[in-house]
Amino acid sequence: MAAITAGLVKELREKTGAGMMDCKKALSECDGDINAATDWLREKGIAKAAKKASRIAAEGLTKIVVEGNTAVMFEVNSETDFVAKNQQFLDLLTEIGTVLLANKPATVEEALASTNAAGATLESILVDATATIGEKISFRRFEIFTKNDDQSFGAYMHMGGKISCVTVISANNDEVAKDVSMHAAAMAPQFINRTYVPAEFIEHERSIQIEMAKNDTALANKPEKVLAGIIEGRLSKMLKEICLEDQPFFKNPDVTVGQYVKNANASIVTCVRYAVGEGIEKRQDNFAEEVMSQVR
Repeated sequence: MAAITAGLVKELREKTGAGMMDCKKALSECDGDINAATDWLREKGIAKAAKKASRIAAEGLTKIVVEGNTAVMFEVNSETDFVAKNQQFLDLLTEIGTVLLANKPATVEEALASTNAAGATLESILVDATATIGEKISFRRFEIFTKNDDQSFGAYMHMGGKISCVTVISANNDEVAKDVSMHAAAMAPQFINRTYVPAEFIEHERSIQIEMAKNDTALANKPEKVLAGIIEGRLSKMLKEICLEDQPFFKNPDVTVGQYVKNANASIVTCVRYAVGEGIEKRQDNFAEEVMSQVR
């Protein structure tokens, strides 16, 4: 029997579009013969369902499920927004949430290998969904959150999951935690505060500000120290705009999010925001505006 290498699995996946676990099984059943494994996948209907693998699945939904001191947030993509509203797709999200909470995987690969109560892997569940729904269905990412009894989850889903956000704060105050999640959903901060900003990110932005200053004729005759101060001031302003705790709180712009949370005798432990299809080439909607209009 031929050795079933990672390269062989990859080749079969690229040839058929089938999932990793299915490709491994097919190669095992066919003694490592890639052509026979391709036929095996076709016979099982898996390759047929996976023919849609080359299509872009940039629509879909995110979902949050909370169970006691554990929460999970994940994104599942479809090709069209119409399918994302289908009850079959919504039922699929519910099943995925149950599988993730029961198995608590660490990676997407582990998640796809996780099984439901009937023993079916998440990967096979998605293959079946692709075949029955008629569109490519992709499990893109997930995050598992845990908290202590004296902490709170803030779970917020906008438009049924077009945007989702989970915040954990260091106090028993569900309202404050949810307020932070709603703010983050609308304002899309990149970091919780400046301590989370990587040094290379800051240096990159500083280099951009330096080049901008060089090209600004109004700054041409400024002393070096003054120019350096202007550059650092601009950098500081930019960081305030992208750091959650520095942003003006959406319900009361007179205070920052950090001040609002501190006034509740709490601090932000973590905050994660998902928007459907972000980073995938697709039509972009103004989610921030939609969230803010709903809040108002």
